[in-house]
Amino acid sequence: MNYIIFGDQARTHLLPFTFTRPVADIRAGILTIREKWEKYLNAKTSSLTEKYLSEKFPLVKEADNILINGNFIPDETIVKEISQLEPNQTLVYGDVIIALRLMSEDIENIDLEVLEGVTPLETKSDALKISYLWDIINLNEKLLRSDYSLITKNKKSTDPGVYAKIICKENVFIEEGAILENVIINASEGPVYIGKNAHIMDGAVVRGPAAIGESSTIRINAKIYGNTSIGPECKIGGEVSNSVIFGYSNKAHDGFLGHSVIGEWCNLGADTNTSNLKNNYDKVKVWDYAVGSFVDTGMQFCGTFMGDHSKCGINTMLNTGTVIGMNAQVYGSGFIRNFIPSFTWGSPSGYTPFDVDKAIEVAKRVYERRNIDFTKVDENIFYKIFELTFNYRRF
Repeated sequence: MNYIIFGDQARTHLLPFTFTRPVADIRAGILTIREKWEKYLNAKTSSLTEKYLSEKFPLVKEADNILINGNFIPDETIVKEISQLEPNQTLVYGDVIIALRLMSEDIENIDLEVLEGVTPLETKSDALKISYLWDIINLNEKLLRSDYSLITKNKKSTDPGVYAKIICKENVFIEEGAILENVIINASEGPVYIGKNAHIMDGAVVRGPAAIGESSTIRINAKIYGNTSIGPECKIGGEVSNSVIFGYSNKAHDGFLGHSVIGEWCNLGADTNTSNLKNNYDKVKVWDYAVGSFVDTGMQFCGTFMGDHSKCGINTMLNTGTVIGMNAQVYGSGFIRNFIPSFTWGSPSGYTPFDVDKAIEVAKRVYERRNIDFTKVDENIFYKIFELTFNYRRF
């Protein structure tokens, strides 16, 4: 069977992260949503996504296809129900589509919100769905635990070596090539997953549930609290709690990051600190692109959501419930604004647009440092996002 993952109307609620990726490529837990589906299905997937992203995330169609809503998290019940779908049958959760089986000719120009001529079947699963930015934080603990079980099933952890102090060793899984140097891993409150070739330096403390991605480095004396997921190729120092870092991003120095989500290719300057609690203990509001205003998250603890390729200078103060777009550069003393548009450069004293060609030059240098090619396809995505976000930069 051929599997295609799409995103529903919640995609716009998940900006800025979905400016640069399909919904399914959001990381929540140890794995991205797509990686979870592919493990459960034991199959590769392709994407039905925005036109400007389709060259980087191409659609692969076959005669018979199952389309899967990438906002949903797979479980055994849903996967079994999907396997039993007949042509023109749809698996739903209330009035929201989880999956549908379609012939190739029916995929073009399909309206995934209003479907006619299909038979809906209600799932028996207590389905989990990521619809808003803060869902990534709220679901991260549960997904860390479920991903840990999924990844480590029938596998054996490598030895941590003689210099690591591990509490509840049975809840710690270490992939091949990982290096642990005089560190403390406490898995008494949840599992800890350490990816292939990860490096945890002297004096660092990791408390579960937590995940350190492949080839990531946890620097000297770092403090990684529970419910934290760090993706591949990151450099992390200081204090991190209840946060998700997608990958290829650096917070290499001291400073606090809490109840936050950081995209790819981001850099947090030394002593950057996030506020994740208001002084009056009120619920936090954040910018929602879908409604064009600030909305109530219902959360008392909520930090920063930073889109791909954004960066902040040393000693930056990020206010409670801050949303930073894609490719923004912020710095300076005092709290920055709690909504920073994409391709913005500035500080609390003022903001200006960030030239897209200069942004591309920076991205090429950053990719080169990781031995990755920044392609013409990537350039075109930058130009399109710059165009899509133009109206937000009317300073």
